[in-house]
Formats: sequence, structure tokens, C-alpha cells
Amino acid sequence: MKKLILCLGILCINISFSQNSFTAILKGESDEEPLIGARAVVEGTSNGAVADIDGKLTIQDIPDGVHVIVFSYINHETREDTYEFPLAIEQPVIIYLEGEEELETVTVNATRSSRTIDDIPTRVEVVGSEELGEKAIMNSTNIAMILRESTGIQIQQTSANSANQQIRIQGLDGRYTQLLKDGFPLYSGFSGGLSVMQIPPLDLKQVELVKGSSSTLYGGGAIAGLVNLVSKQPDEESPELTFMLNQTSALGTTANAFWSQRFEKVGFTLYTSGTNQVPYDPNKDDFSDIPQIRSVSVNPKFFWYPTDSTKLWFGVNTAYEDRLGGDLQVIEGSTDSLDIFSEQNLSKRAATQLHFEHQFSKGGILTARNSFSYFDRGITIPNWAFMGEQLASFSEVNWSKEKDKTDWIIGANLVTDRFTENTANSNVLPRGYEYLTTGVFAQNNLDLGEKFVLESGMRVDYNTDFGFFPLPRLSLLAKPTEKLTARLGGGMGYKLPTIFNEEAEVLTFQNINPIDIASIKPENSLGGNFDFNYKTVLGEKVTMTINQLFFYTQLTNSLVLEPDANGSTFNFANAGGNVVTKGAETNVKFTLGDFKLFLQYAYADVDLLYNNVNNQKPLTPRHNAGAIFMFEQEEKWRIGYEIYYTGEQIRTDYTKTQDYVIMGFMLMRQFERLSLFLNFENFTDTRQSRYQSMIIAPDTDPSSTDIWAPTDGIVVNGGLIFKLYGEDE
Repeated sequence: MKKLILCLGILCINISFSQNSFTAILKGESDEEPLIGARAVVEGTSNGAVADIDGKLTIQDIPDGVHVIVFSYINHETREDTYEFPLAIEQPVIIYLEGEEELETVTVNATRSSRTIDDIPTRVEVVGSEELGEKAIMNSTNIAMILRESTGIQIQQTSANSANQQIRIQGLDGRYTQLLKDGFPLYSGFSGGLSVMQIPPLDLKQVELVKGSSSTLYGGGAIAGLVNLVSKQPDEESPELTFMLNQTSALGTTANAFWSQRFEKVGFTLYTSGTNQVPYDPNKDDFSDIPQIRSVSVNPKFFWYPTDSTKLWFGVNTAYEDRLGGDLQVIEGSTDSLDIFSEQNLSKRAATQLHFEHQFSKGGILTARNSFSYFDRGITIPNWAFMGEQLASFSEVNWSKEKDKTDWIIGANLVTDRFTENTANSNVLPRGYEYLTTGVFAQNNLDLGEKFVLESGMRVDYNTDFGFFPLPRLSLLAKPTEKLTARLGGGMGYKLPTIFNEEAEVLTFQNINPIDIASIKPENSLGGNFDFNYKTVLGEKVTMTINQLFFYTQLTNSLVLEPDANGSTFNFANAGGNVVTKGAETNVKFTLGDFKLFLQYAYADVDLLYNNVNNQKPLTPRHNAGAIFMFEQEEKWRIGYEIYYTGEQIRTDYTKTQDYVIMGFMLMRQFERLSLFLNFENFTDTRQSRYQSMIIAPDTDPSSTDIWAPTDGIVVNGGLIFKLYGEDE
């Protein structure tokens, strides 16, 4: 009996030792990044494992002998390898899977660094080409949709009749956000109230969002942050010719075309866009909620590559727009004693961009660039017209160099901004201005070992009217684990005073006195933010990414518009206290195969701490939340559902508004060259006119209404995108 027990024990020991384990790290062949959620299975069995955040997996209980292990991952070619167990090779085994399509490394331009987005201390949000394509389907006329659906960004409508809009980041007014095109500041001042509405998205490669003070990078104006619109550039291997047609149920028609091609030494891109919008009145009050719009844009660029290390390009951005809103009968060309009100915005824009860069044999890069912009705008209502021209220029030279653990960029720039008012109103004092600002800057990224990167920067600007502005900035990137990264940063900013802000825009600049630069101080800011990003795998197939941001900004000398003693005119003055904005943003992303779920929440507490009061900033919701569910089948289907919640707000008279929810649904079918799409925007028909009248009597001279909710209601749009040739050529 003892012998039998001994034999069974020996047999069990032999069986246990004949079971083997297999450990591997799975990476992408092109970028060597870990393939989170990749699978490995012993062929012919259900025995397998899923890769963790490091791409690592272990298969247990593999019997002795020869076995085939199958490795697979989404959008990568399946690989089969044969192993004999027990293994005679060292573990873990490195397995590379070839991608079916090469994933592009994201490099951001807004930080002036050539580092990838995962390796820079400044927090940057990037809207890539795929997501831009989705937003272009929802709104092909401008970038408002792209920005509005980003966490912590609000698009504030300033006119019920002409639908002019301003961008707000983290609750701060639009004048505190710098809007760039390929790093050039082309949209500011007088053009700011229309800029968001006049930039179509089809020629964009990506949109970069930097929240918080960024004046060290680009000078005054970037107190709340900056938005850099990065255009597509010609590629010799991937020419593109794309046409897009879009029709809305709100009677708007838009046509876009983009052409890009490069030969050996030269290349070009050409983007054209045209919109025809019929005045639209969903609430049937005989006033337009979407104005009549006639607009056209033509943006050509020419590229020259004389050597492999030298590049020069020159571009022109042009736009013409006639935006007419108000009484529908007046818009249609008929007036009487009761139907006389309209608001017309007629604008013309032309801007040039010149960029030269040369890379030296020892690694340094010299960059020189210049832009010149011209903007002409007239705002006309009965018995009042505000007209003017803005001429602005931007010139810069910088030198950058990268080493093993550090990179530098130093430079100098010159910015000019001149506004001339062309007024026929004899009772209005001239409100033009002319600013000249020079600046020098330096920025350094330093690797502090493998887990920390320090970014430090300093800018000193000098304005001929207001003197010097020192602008330091400091950011730290920490990478304690492969799953977790954190960023902490802060800096200072400033904004030169002009009459162009949201309050003046609402009043169509009527009865507003000039700014007295002898008594008015520039606005200044001090701000910081902290965020962390965590990636993990839930179960065997679901990947999850969490990004949590906390922010704080304090404004001093904030420029406010105050009525005079009798209330007949308005004067600009520096506020007697600070404006403080603080809050948090949460973004969560789940991915399972072709399915994606995005959850977002933003909290913004914007306090006006002046005039002996402590008030939440009007028309600024404290709470915003949203969810987007997407199904994307490569080159076949794209289906999306979204829901957004906006919390209650305070009107300018300090009464509270209603909170509201809007929903949207999008469907797109892609074929080889043709894509068809249908989008239901705000299909719950949420609009402000359901809660209050949009027009304050009398109709012959209506007062401005605070805009705190959508005014156009449900809008269904559909169309097609046709690629004569494109990236798959």
C-alpha cells in the first residue's frame, strides 16, 4: 500500500512539473508601444491570456511538447509562433505585431517643441483628423462644433439676430483665448466676435488646445489658453482631392473642396468653401434665429523644398461674409412702419502666412516667419453703424536645438495691431488704437532621469504704451508608472485693453466711449493647473483611460464696461477687485473593439470679486456634463450618439436660468471613394425660446436678450464626401 501511495505521489509531481508557463511582451512593430489588450492563445485550446498596460501576458498550464501560440490585436496582423516546452529560451519573449495601418505619432506644434504629446510637461488636448472628420459631418461651415464639445469649453452666442459667437475656456471671456492658425495669431481684436464662425474645418489636420496661461509661448492674450489650428500639408505619397456637400433642415447649404499634392521640390494645398443660409425662424416669432448668410473662403498655400533640410511655404487666408438677421420681412426686402429692424455684419478678411525653416547639419533648426492680416467689418442696425478696419502683423525668428536629455528654443518677435474706426456718427469720439509689442523668449525641456521632465520658460514683452511684461512659466511631467502620468504647471499672462469684448459686442458698440490708455491698466493673470492621466485594462478586453484636471486662474485689473451717472453712455474701467476662476475637468474613455464610450464633466466656479460683491459670472454654468457613444467599423460604418447637460446659469440681471439637456445622433456609411452621412443635432429640440421670449419689445427696436441656451433647436443635416483620390492611393 505504501508503495502505491509513493508511486502516485511521484506521478503527481511529474504531472505538475510537466505544466509550463509562457510569458511575452507584445508591442507594435512600427512604434514599439505596448499593445494593451492584445491576446495570446494556445492553438486548439481555450488556454490564453490578455496583455496588461505594459503589453505583458502569461499563459499558464501548458503541457510539455510542441505548441503553436496565436497572437492577435485589433488593426494588427495575426501572428503564429511555434514553441517546444519546456522552453529553452529566456522569458519574457518580445513579440512584435505588424499594424494593418500605421498609427501616426502625435506631435504638437502649439508647445514649440518637437516632442510627442506623451513626453511634454505642458498639458495639450489634441483633436485628431478622425475626430475632426466626425465634427465636420455635424457642422461643415465652421469649427464651433469642434470646440463646443470639448470639455471645459463654452461657445457663447452674443447676438440673437446675427448668431455671433465667442469661445470661452474655463469660464473666461473670449478675449482671453488666443486663436492661432499654424502658430500664427490671425484672429483677435475686431475679428474675434466672428472668428469661430468663419473657420471651416475640412483643411485641418488637428486642433490643439492648451488650457491655462500660455502667454510665455505666444505673448499677450493667451490668459485662458490657446487654440492652434494645424492645417494639412502636402505629402508626395498621399495626394488628396476631397469634395464635401452638406444640406441642413434649417435651409443651409455648404460646399467644401480640398486639394493637396506634392512633387519632388514643390507642393500646394487649396481649400475653398461656400455657404448659403436662408434665414431660419424655428420659434415663429418672425425674427431670425439663424441669420441669412452668404459666405465664401479661399485658402491657397504654396510649398517649396529646395533641399532635404530646408522648407518654405506661403499661404493666404481669405473670407467674405454677409450675415443679415432680424425681422424676416426686412431680410426679405420689405419694410413698413412696424417691420424695420435688422442687424447686418458685413466682413472681409485677408491674411498672409510666410514660414521658412532650415535644419543645420549639427542639429539646430532656424525658423523665420511672418503674417499680415487685414479685417474689415461693418455692423449696421437702424440708426446706427459701427465700421472699422484692423491691420495686424506678426514676425518671429527662433532657434531650436535638441540634445539627448534637453532641448532649447530661443527667439524674438514683433507684433503690431492697429484699429481704425470709420464712422459717420458725429457724436462718437474716435476709438481707434495702435499697439506695437516686441518680445524675447526662451524655453527649455529637461529630462530629470527616466520619470520626470521639467519645462521652464521666460518671455519678456515690451509694449510702447504700457511698458514691460515679464512672463515666467514652469511645468513638470511625472511618470511614476507606465499606467500613471501627472502634470503640474503654471504661469503669468497679460492682455492689452481694447474695446472688443463680449459686453461691447452685445451692444453693437453703441454709446461706448474710447479707452483712456493713460488711466487704464492692462489685465494681468496668474494661473496654474494639475492633472493626472491613468490607463488600465478592465477584465480581458476593455481599456480605460482617465484624465483629471484641476485649474485656478486669478485676473487683476479686469476690464469692465460700466454705465455713466445718467446711464446714457458706457465707459471701460479696471475692476476694483479680482476675477477668480477655479474648477475641475474629468474625462473618461472606454474602448472595446469597435466601440468607444466617452464621459466628461466640467466644473467652473468663476467669481467676480469686485464692486463689493461676490457673484458668479453671468452666463457661465458651473456644471457641464456629456457622454458620447461611438461605433466605428473601419472604412464602413460610423455611428454615434451624444448627450450633453448644461447646468443653470445666472443672467446679467442675476435671475437664474433653466438647466437643459441636448442630444444628437450621427450615422455615416463609407465606401471606397464615397461617404454618405446623416446627422440629427439637438433632436430633442431644446431651445431658449421654449423658456422665454427671444425678443424684448418693441419689435421696431428690440433689446438684446441674454443667450444661455441653443436658439436654433433641432437641425438635421446630411450630405456626402467624395474623394477623387486620397491617402489610400
